[in-house]
Amino acid sequence: MRSLGVGPLANTEISMRVTKLTTFSVPPRWLFLKIETDEGIVGWGEPVIEGRAATVAAAVEELSDYVVGKDPHNTEDIWTVLYRAGFYGSSLDRVDLR
Repeated sequence: MRSLGVGPLANTEISMRVTKLTTFSVPPRWLFLKIETDEGIVGWGEPVIEGRAATVAAAVEELSDYVVGKDPHNTEDIWTVLYRAGFYGSSLDRVDLR
């Protein structure tokens, strides 16, 4: 376990971090997302908007810098930041970080 060390969350311990996001495009229109953690736990999601798999894959790539390093248990915080960054809610709803 690690401590955040600063600010109001200084005593919050984080036991897991997202280490990698990988997208897999499956023709004709599907997109899957593999989320890996430093604890060896892997999650899968389907962050796609019908007919826009390439667009969503680009958004995942662009926003992955924010997600990598985060505690995957903080789903609401991660979701809120990505949503406010312009990542469409319908595609976020299909990715479960839990």
